[in-house]
Amino acid sequence: MVGTLALSRTFANPLRRRVIFGVLIVIAAILSLFPERYRSAVSVAPSDPSTLGLSGALSQLGAASSVFGNQAAVEITLRVANSKVVRDQVIDRLGLIKRLNMSSRVEAHRWLQQQVSIRSMRGGIVQMELKQRDPRFAEQVIKAYAEGVRQRLAVINKQQTDYKRTVLLELVEKAGRDFDQAQAEYDQFRLNTRYSDPRRAIESIGERIPVLQAAIKAKQVELATARKFATDDNMAVKQIIAQIAVLEQQLAQQQALNPSEQNSVGRVVEQSTVARQLERKLTLAQSLYEAYRRYLQGTSVEDLTATANLRVIEPPFVDTTRQFNVTFVALTVMLILMAAAIEFYTLRPPLEARPDAR
Repeated sequence: MVGTLALSRTFANPLRRRVIFGVLIVIAAILSLFPERYRSAVSVAPSDPSTLGLSGALSQLGAASSVFGNQAAVEITLRVANSKVVRDQVIDRLGLIKRLNMSSRVEAHRWLQQQVSIRSMRGGIVQMELKQRDPRFAEQVIKAYAEGVRQRLAVINKQQTDYKRTVLLELVEKAGRDFDQAQAEYDQFRLNTRYSDPRRAIESIGERIPVLQAAIKAKQVELATARKFATDDNMAVKQIIAQIAVLEQQLAQQQALNPSEQNSVGRVVEQSTVARQLERKLTLAQSLYEAYRRYLQGTSVEDLTATANLRVIEPPFVDTTRQFNVTFVALTVMLILMAAAIEFYTLRPPLEARPDAR
Protein backbone atom coordinates (compact mmCIF):
# COMPACT_ATOMS: atom_id res chain seq x y z
CA MET A 1 0.00 0.00 0.00
CA VAL A 2 2.85 2.37 0.81
CA GLY A 3 4.50 1.62 -2.50
CA THR A 4 1.29 2.19 -4.43
CA LEU A 5 0.79 5.59 -2.78
CA ALA A 6 4.42 6.58 -3.24
CA LEU A 7 4.39 5.76 -6.93
CA SER A 8 0.94 7.24 -7.63
CA ARG A 9 0.62 10.38 -9.74
CA THR A 10 -0.58 12.45 -6.74
CA PHE A 11 2.32 11.61 -4.43
CA ALA A 12 5.08 11.06 -6.98
CA ASN A 13 6.18 14.70 -6.75
CA PRO A 14 8.01 15.11 -3.38
CA LEU A 15 7.02 18.76 -2.92
CA ARG A 16 3.36 18.11 -3.65
CA ARG A 17 3.36 15.02 -1.42
CA ARG A 18 4.86 16.88 1.51
CA VAL A 19 2.50 19.82 1.11
CA ILE A 20 -0.56 17.51 1.05
CA PHE A 21 0.55 15.55 4.10
CA GLY A 22 1.56 18.72 5.91
CA VAL A 23 -1.83 20.33 5.33
CA LEU A 24 -3.69 17.16 6.37
CA ILE A 25 -1.57 16.78 9.51
CA VAL A 26 -2.11 20.41 10.49
CA ILE A 27 -5.88 20.15 9.91
CA ALA A 28 -6.10 16.91 11.96
CA ALA A 29 -3.98 18.42 14.74
CA ILE A 30 -6.19 21.52 14.90
CA LEU A 31 -9.36 19.42 14.96
CA SER A 32 -7.89 17.34 17.81
CA LEU A 33 -7.69 20.55 19.88
CA PHE A 34 -10.61 22.58 18.60
CA PRO A 35 -13.47 22.86 19.19
CA GLU A 36 -12.37 22.43 22.78
CA ARG A 37 -14.21 19.80 24.83
CA TYR A 38 -14.54 19.81 28.60
CA ARG A 39 -14.67 16.76 30.85
CA SER A 40 -17.04 16.79 33.80
CA ALA A 41 -17.04 13.94 36.31
CA VAL A 42 -18.21 12.87 39.75
CA SER A 43 -16.76 10.13 41.94
CA VAL A 44 -19.02 8.33 44.43
CA ALA A 45 -18.76 5.27 46.64
CA PRO A 46 -21.61 3.11 47.96
CA SER A 47 -22.02 3.56 51.70
CA ASP A 48 -24.09 2.17 54.55
CA PRO A 49 -25.19 3.74 57.87
CA SER A 50 -22.28 2.13 59.75
CA THR A 51 -19.91 4.48 57.95
CA LEU A 52 -21.82 7.41 59.47
CA GLY A 53 -21.09 6.30 63.03
CA LEU A 54 -24.54 4.77 63.47
CA SER A 55 -23.43 1.14 63.71
CA GLY A 56 -23.94 1.05 67.48
CA ALA A 57 -27.45 2.47 67.33
CA LEU A 58 -28.38 0.25 64.40
CA SER A 59 -27.15 -2.92 66.09
CA GLN A 60 -29.01 -2.07 69.31
CA LEU A 61 -32.23 -1.53 67.36
CA GLY A 62 -31.70 -4.59 65.20
CA ALA A 63 -31.35 -2.67 61.92
CA ALA A 64 -29.30 -4.12 59.09
CA SER A 65 -26.26 -2.12 58.06
CA SER A 66 -26.79 -2.72 54.36
CA VAL A 67 -29.74 -3.75 52.26
CA PHE A 68 -27.75 -5.30 49.45
CA GLY A 69 -24.68 -6.56 51.28
CA ASN A 70 -21.13 -5.30 50.82
CA GLN A 71 -20.18 -7.50 47.85
CA ALA A 72 -23.01 -6.30 45.64
CA ALA A 73 -22.84 -2.60 46.58
CA VAL A 74 -20.70 -1.48 43.62
CA GLU A 75 -22.54 -3.72 41.13
CA ILE A 76 -25.90 -2.41 42.33
CA THR A 77 -24.71 1.20 42.02
CA LEU A 78 -23.46 0.59 38.46
CA ARG A 79 -26.70 -1.10 37.47
CA VAL A 80 -28.82 1.67 38.95
CA ALA A 81 -26.69 4.36 37.29
CA ASN A 82 -27.22 2.67 33.90
CA SER A 83 -30.94 2.15 34.47
CA LYS A 84 -33.72 3.76 32.45
CA VAL A 85 -35.24 5.22 35.63
CA VAL A 86 -32.14 7.32 36.34
CA ARG A 87 -31.94 8.50 32.73
CA ASP A 88 -35.61 9.52 32.90
CA GLN A 89 -34.88 11.59 36.01
CA VAL A 90 -31.95 13.30 34.26
CA ILE A 91 -34.02 14.01 31.14
CA ASP A 92 -36.88 15.48 33.17
CA ARG A 93 -34.64 17.45 35.54
CA LEU A 94 -32.66 19.15 32.75
CA GLY A 95 -35.33 19.15 30.04
CA LEU A 96 -32.91 17.49 27.61
CA ILE A 97 -35.48 16.84 24.89
CA LYS A 98 -36.15 20.54 24.47
CA ARG A 99 -32.64 21.68 25.35
CA LEU A 100 -30.96 19.44 22.76
CA ASN A 101 -33.80 19.84 20.25
CA MET A 102 -34.52 16.12 20.14
CA SER A 103 -37.57 14.54 18.57
CA SER A 104 -38.37 11.94 21.26
CA ARG A 105 -37.45 10.63 24.69
CA VAL A 106 -35.88 7.55 23.10
CA GLU A 107 -33.39 9.79 21.30
CA ALA A 108 -32.51 11.46 24.61
CA HIS A 109 -31.98 8.05 26.21
CA ARG A 110 -29.65 7.01 23.39
CA TRP A 111 -27.72 10.27 23.67
CA LEU A 112 -27.15 9.74 27.41
CA GLN A 113 -26.12 6.12 26.86
CA GLN A 114 -23.53 7.18 24.28
CA GLN A 115 -22.20 10.31 25.97
CA VAL A 116 -22.15 9.48 29.69
CA SER A 117 -19.49 7.02 30.77
CA ILE A 118 -20.08 5.07 34.01
CA ARG A 119 -17.36 2.79 35.32
CA SER A 120 -16.07 1.27 38.53
CA MET A 121 -12.61 1.99 39.85
CA ARG A 122 -10.39 0.43 42.48
CA GLY A 123 -11.49 0.83 46.08
CA GLY A 124 -15.19 0.45 45.33
CA ILE A 125 -15.44 3.89 43.66
CA VAL A 126 -17.90 4.55 40.85
CA GLN A 127 -17.14 7.40 38.45
CA MET A 128 -19.54 9.07 36.01
CA GLU A 129 -18.13 11.40 33.36
CA LEU A 130 -19.23 13.37 30.31
CA LYS A 131 -17.28 15.31 27.70
CA GLN A 132 -19.01 18.28 26.09
CA ARG A 133 -18.18 21.63 24.55
CA ASP A 134 -20.29 23.43 27.15
CA PRO A 135 -18.64 22.86 30.57
CA ARG A 136 -21.63 24.16 32.52
CA PHE A 137 -24.01 21.83 30.71
CA ALA A 138 -21.68 18.85 31.25
CA GLU A 139 -21.49 19.59 34.96
CA GLN A 140 -25.28 19.88 35.21
CA VAL A 141 -25.75 16.49 33.53
CA ILE A 142 -23.26 14.78 35.84
CA LYS A 143 -24.78 16.40 38.92
CA ALA A 144 -28.25 15.26 37.83
CA TYR A 145 -26.89 11.73 37.33
CA ALA A 146 -25.39 11.59 40.84
CA GLU A 147 -28.60 12.89 42.40
CA GLY A 148 -30.70 10.48 40.34
CA VAL A 149 -28.61 7.49 41.49
CA ARG A 150 -28.93 8.62 45.12
CA GLN A 151 -32.71 9.01 44.86
CA ARG A 152 -33.17 5.67 43.12
CA LEU A 153 -31.07 3.84 45.73
CA ALA A 154 -33.12 5.57 48.46
CA VAL A 155 -36.35 4.33 46.82
CA ILE A 156 -34.98 0.78 46.68
CA ASN A 157 -33.90 0.97 50.32
CA LYS A 158 -37.31 2.24 51.42
CA GLN A 159 -39.11 -0.44 49.43
CA GLN A 160 -36.97 -3.10 51.07
CA THR A 161 -37.56 -1.55 54.49
CA ASP A 162 -41.33 -1.41 53.90
CA TYR A 163 -41.36 -5.09 53.00
CA LYS A 164 -39.29 -5.91 56.06
CA ARG A 165 -41.61 -3.81 58.25
CA THR A 166 -44.67 -5.68 56.92
CA VAL A 167 -43.11 -9.03 57.74
CA LEU A 168 -41.96 -7.84 61.17
CA LEU A 169 -45.41 -6.47 62.01
CA GLU A 170 -46.89 -9.91 61.39
CA LEU A 171 -44.14 -11.56 63.42
CA VAL A 172 -44.54 -9.10 66.31
CA GLU A 173 -48.31 -9.62 66.34
CA LYS A 174 -47.97 -13.42 66.38
CA ALA A 175 -45.17 -13.30 68.98
CA GLY A 176 -47.31 -10.99 71.11
CA ARG A 177 -50.20 -13.46 71.03
CA ASP A 178 -47.89 -16.35 71.93
CA PHE A 179 -46.38 -14.28 74.74
CA ASP A 180 -49.82 -13.44 76.16
CA GLN A 181 -50.88 -17.08 75.95
CA ALA A 182 -47.71 -18.30 77.69
CA GLN A 183 -48.13 -15.66 80.40
CA ALA A 184 -51.77 -16.67 80.94
CA GLU A 185 -50.84 -20.36 81.25
CA TYR A 186 -48.10 -19.55 83.75
CA ASP A 187 -50.43 -17.33 85.80
CA GLN A 188 -53.10 -20.06 85.78
CA PHE A 189 -50.52 -22.52 87.11
CA ARG A 190 -49.70 -20.08 89.92
CA LEU A 191 -53.39 -19.77 90.80
CA ASN A 192 -53.89 -23.55 90.77
CA THR A 193 -50.87 -24.22 93.00
CA ARG A 194 -51.38 -21.13 95.18
CA TYR A 195 -47.70 -20.25 94.61
CA SER A 196 -46.87 -16.62 93.94
CA ASP A 197 -43.37 -17.71 92.94
CA PRO A 198 -43.62 -21.37 91.88
CA ARG A 199 -39.90 -22.03 91.62
CA ARG A 200 -39.07 -20.74 95.12
CA ALA A 201 -42.17 -22.39 96.64
CA ILE A 202 -41.35 -25.78 95.11
CA GLU A 203 -37.72 -25.48 96.20
CA SER A 204 -38.81 -24.68 99.76
CA ILE A 205 -41.05 -27.77 99.82
CA GLY A 206 -38.18 -29.93 98.68
CA GLU A 207 -35.93 -28.49 101.38
CA ARG A 208 -38.32 -29.57 104.18
CA ILE A 209 -37.30 -33.26 104.03
CA PRO A 210 -33.73 -32.77 105.38
CA VAL A 211 -35.12 -30.33 107.95
CA LEU A 212 -37.64 -32.93 109.19
CA GLN A 213 -34.96 -35.63 109.23
CA ALA A 214 -32.70 -33.41 111.31
CA ALA A 215 -35.58 -32.59 113.69
CA ILE A 216 -36.41 -36.29 114.15
CA LYS A 217 -32.79 -37.10 114.98
CA ALA A 218 -32.69 -34.26 117.49
CA LYS A 219 -35.90 -35.50 119.15
CA GLN A 220 -34.55 -39.05 119.23
CA VAL A 221 -31.44 -37.83 121.05
CA GLU A 222 -33.67 -35.86 123.43
CA LEU A 223 -35.83 -38.99 124.01
CA ALA A 224 -32.79 -41.15 124.74
CA THR A 225 -31.57 -38.62 127.29
CA ALA A 226 -35.01 -38.35 128.94
CA ARG A 227 -35.30 -42.16 129.28
CA LYS A 228 -32.19 -42.21 131.42
CA PHE A 229 -34.04 -40.27 134.13
CA ALA A 230 -37.67 -41.35 133.58
CA THR A 231 -39.84 -44.14 132.21
CA ASP A 232 -42.10 -44.04 129.18
CA ASP A 233 -45.03 -43.32 131.49
CA ASN A 234 -43.53 -39.95 132.28
CA MET A 235 -45.46 -37.05 130.76
CA ALA A 236 -42.32 -35.38 129.30
CA VAL A 237 -41.22 -38.65 127.69
CA LYS A 238 -44.69 -39.22 126.23
CA GLN A 239 -44.62 -35.72 124.81
CA ILE A 240 -41.29 -36.33 123.10
CA ILE A 241 -42.54 -39.66 121.71
CA ALA A 242 -45.66 -37.93 120.35
CA GLN A 243 -43.56 -35.19 118.72
CA ILE A 244 -41.35 -37.82 117.06
CA ALA A 245 -44.43 -39.62 115.74
CA VAL A 246 -45.82 -36.39 114.26
CA LEU A 247 -42.47 -35.57 112.63
CA GLU A 248 -42.19 -39.08 111.17
CA GLN A 249 -45.71 -38.78 109.81
CA GLN A 250 -44.83 -35.47 108.15
CA LEU A 251 -41.62 -36.98 106.77
CA ALA A 252 -43.51 -39.93 105.32
CA GLN A 253 -45.98 -37.54 103.73
CA GLN A 254 -43.14 -35.47 102.27
CA GLN A 255 -41.37 -38.57 100.90
CA ALA A 256 -44.51 -40.03 99.32
CA LEU A 257 -44.26 -40.63 95.56
CA ASN A 258 -47.97 -40.16 94.88
CA PRO A 259 -48.48 -36.78 93.13
CA SER A 260 -51.93 -36.50 94.72
CA GLU A 261 -50.38 -36.24 98.20
CA GLN A 262 -50.02 -32.61 99.28
CA ASN A 263 -46.40 -31.45 99.64
CA SER A 264 -45.08 -34.91 98.64
CA VAL A 265 -41.97 -35.64 96.61
CA GLY A 266 -44.13 -36.87 93.74
CA ARG A 267 -46.15 -33.65 93.86
CA VAL A 268 -42.99 -31.54 93.94
CA VAL A 269 -41.49 -33.42 90.98
CA GLU A 270 -44.67 -33.09 88.95
CA GLN A 271 -45.16 -29.41 89.75
CA SER A 272 -41.49 -28.54 89.21
CA THR A 273 -41.57 -30.21 85.77
CA VAL A 274 -44.69 -28.31 84.74
CA ALA A 275 -43.26 -25.07 86.16
CA ARG A 276 -40.02 -25.43 84.20
CA GLN A 277 -41.92 -26.16 80.97
CA LEU A 278 -44.15 -23.13 81.44
CA GLU A 279 -41.18 -20.91 82.34
CA ARG A 280 -39.24 -22.04 79.26
CA LYS A 281 -42.24 -21.39 77.06
CA LEU A 282 -42.77 -17.97 78.64
CA THR A 283 -39.07 -17.02 78.36
CA LEU A 284 -38.91 -18.10 74.69
CA ALA A 285 -42.10 -16.22 73.82
CA GLN A 286 -40.87 -13.10 75.60
CA SER A 287 -37.43 -13.19 73.90
CA LEU A 288 -38.98 -13.62 70.45
CA TYR A 289 -41.41 -10.79 71.07
CA GLU A 290 -38.68 -8.41 72.30
CA ALA A 291 -36.33 -9.38 69.43
CA TYR A 292 -38.97 -8.82 66.73
CA ARG A 293 -40.01 -5.55 68.36
CA ARG A 294 -36.39 -4.37 68.39
CA TYR A 295 -36.01 -5.25 64.71
CA LEU A 296 -39.24 -3.39 63.99
CA GLN A 297 -37.85 -0.29 65.71
CA GLY A 298 -34.74 -0.66 63.57
CA THR A 299 -36.77 -0.18 60.41
CA SER A 300 -37.50 3.40 61.50
CA VAL A 301 -33.77 4.10 61.61
CA GLU A 302 -33.35 2.47 58.19
CA ASP A 303 -36.00 4.83 56.81
CA LEU A 304 -34.12 7.82 58.20
CA THR A 305 -30.81 6.61 56.74
CA ALA A 306 -32.22 5.46 53.38
CA THR A 307 -30.67 8.45 51.58
CA ALA A 308 -27.26 7.76 53.16
CA ASN A 309 -26.43 5.37 50.33
CA LEU A 310 -23.66 7.25 48.50
CA ARG A 311 -20.52 9.00 49.65
CA VAL A 312 -19.51 11.72 47.23
CA ILE A 313 -15.75 11.38 46.95
CA GLU A 314 -15.45 14.16 44.35
CA PRO A 315 -18.45 16.44 43.78
CA PRO A 316 -19.33 17.23 40.15
CA PHE A 317 -16.41 19.15 38.66
CA VAL A 318 -14.97 20.26 35.33
CA ASP A 319 -11.51 18.81 34.73
CA THR A 320 -8.82 21.47 34.23
CA THR A 321 -6.72 19.13 32.07
CA ARG A 322 -6.88 19.92 28.37
CA GLN A 323 -9.08 17.37 26.59
CA PHE A 324 -8.22 16.07 23.14
CA ASN A 325 -10.46 14.72 20.42
CA VAL A 326 -9.22 11.15 20.39
CA THR A 327 -10.44 10.46 16.85
CA PHE A 328 -8.46 13.28 15.30
CA VAL A 329 -5.44 12.61 17.53
CA ALA A 330 -5.37 9.07 16.14
CA LEU A 331 -5.82 10.43 12.61
CA THR A 332 -2.91 12.85 13.13
CA VAL A 333 -0.63 10.04 14.31
CA MET A 334 -1.71 7.85 11.41
CA LEU A 335 -0.98 10.61 8.86
CA ILE A 336 2.47 11.25 10.38
CA LEU A 337 3.31 7.55 10.24
CA MET A 338 2.02 7.29 6.68
CA ALA A 339 4.06 10.32 5.55
CA ALA A 340 7.17 8.93 7.24
CA ALA A 341 6.64 5.53 5.64
CA ILE A 342 6.25 7.02 2.16
CA GLU A 343 9.37 9.18 2.63
CA PHE A 344 11.36 6.15 3.75
CA TYR A 345 10.02 4.18 0.80
CA THR A 346 11.14 6.85 -1.68
CA LEU A 347 14.61 6.99 -0.11
CA ARG A 348 15.05 3.21 0.04
CA PRO A 349 12.70 1.65 -2.54
CA PRO A 350 12.71 -2.13 -3.10
CA LEU A 351 14.92 -3.50 -5.87
CA GLU A 352 12.01 -4.24 -8.19
CA ALA A 353 10.81 -0.62 -7.85
CA ARG A 354 14.19 0.98 -8.76
CA PRO A 355 14.53 2.46 -12.27
CA ASP A 356 17.98 0.87 -12.81
CA ALA A 357 16.55 -2.58 -12.06
CA ARG A 358 14.29 -2.46 -15.11
